[in-house]
Amino acid sequence: MEYLSAWATKEINLLDLQAAGEAQVLQLNELDELRLEAYENHKLYKEKTKKFHDKMIEKREFHVGDKVLLFNLRLRLFPKKLKSRWSRPFVVTDAKPHGAIEISKNGGEKLKVNGQRLKLYNEGAFIGHVEEIRFKSTFSKT
Repeated sequence: MEYLSAWATKEINLLDLQAAGEAQVLQLNELDELRLEAYENHKLYKEKTKKFHDKMIEKREFHVGDKVLLFNLRLRLFPKKLKSRWSRPFVVTDAKPHGAIEISKNGGEKLKVNGQRLKLYNEGAFIGHVEEIRFKSTFSKT
């Protein structure tokens, strides 16, 4: 009788182990499918983000001899209300197709910068006229 009960217990446990193994294989397959789905969703998200980022970038073309202004990134450390963030006019000495621009200060020191940090400098771009207004002081000294 003990032999029979030991055999039955062993057989029942063996069946449970096989069922548990099959269930675990199914769970692993489901987990693999979820991982692949998450990978695809991540890929789609990155593509959408790249499209949005590329849409926000302005296409700028500079030619040798153009005068440009350079955006000053260091001004953020010491902000001043009325100070312009654009540095004096530079001259473009070389323009690469991938966006790197080489500029020089009065034909001297050369810098390589990203084209997104530059904008064209228009010397005579002011339209209109300047009018001077003087106020009379109504206060008298006593």
